[in-house]
Amino acid sequence: MSASAAPTNARAAALWMLFAVLAFAGMDAGMKWIANDYSAFQVATFRSLATLPLIVGWLLLRGRAGTLLRIHWPLHLLRGVLGVGMIAGFVYGLARMPLSTAYAIVFVSPLMVTALAVPLLGEKVGPRRWTAIGLGVVGVLVVLRPTGEGMATLAGLAVVGGALCYAIASVTVRKLAQRDSPEALVFWFLVLMAVFAGALALPDWQPLQREHWWVLALIGVTGALGQVGLTHAFRLGEASQVAPLEYTALVWVVLLDLFVWQVLPDGMTWLGAGIIVASGLYMFRREKVLSDAGTVDSEVKRLDGTPRP
Repeated sequence: MSASAAPTNARAAALWMLFAVLAFAGMDAGMKWIANDYSAFQVATFRSLATLPLIVGWLLLRGRAGTLLRIHWPLHLLRGVLGVGMIAGFVYGLARMPLSTAYAIVFVSPLMVTALAVPLLGEKVGPRRWTAIGLGVVGVLVVLRPTGEGMATLAGLAVVGGALCYAIASVTVRKLAQRDSPEALVFWFLVLMAVFAGALALPDWQPLQREHWWVLALIGVTGALGQVGLTHAFRLGEASQVAPLEYTALVWVVLLDLFVWQVLPDGMTWLGAGIIVASGLYMFRREKVLSDAGTVDSEVKRLDGTPRP
């Protein structure tokens, strides 16, 4: 089916994406709330297990459970491993830096996806998009400030590693989206991440504290709502129009940092985030131009089933 054959509703898609971004910000705030009390692998397990029952209920209501078994296992297993690295790296950083700083670093992942598509998918990337990728890397270096007193610690590098895992997982989605259902992409990602992260968390497993049950419920509900919103957004709208709205998350996480943790990003973090966001927006615009010209297969990118960190 061609991209033009898919029904689109730009306004509804944008509203769903904004809703998903808000929901995921709430989920990430919940993970940050408990990040100092449990290992990163255990928080990753909690994130998957809390969301999974709600996702299963959603699939059953839609009558799509039958699509879960017709899958290509090798790439799903790889995505599960990458998911553990993605969430664990992100959570490790959340315990040691403001939420907004971690988000600024993770925002480089769309640029990583484009760069990785060259060796992994054989896509061609022109000089303009390589320039945007290079500027995004500069933005990350500004946030990390490796020469002095910035976030170029193990925590900052862990978030970069999580973003890289997210980018590689997103590249695998471009392959799987041509064969497996979007519901299978979401369901098996959560199941496999729970299994793999749970196995790694077992040696240092801590009982869930009573005062954290509400946080686990928050993570589960917001994670499920975010995934539903993301699915509807990419189903109703073109990726090049919907995906840039993810950057509105910076507004929510700055407000969360301010009112919950009483911290704000410093000037260099704002500068680096601005460079990364500008590079990403240019990348999305350039890919839209190439998609309209038939150079990029926009249909493959219509639905990314990879839950965000």
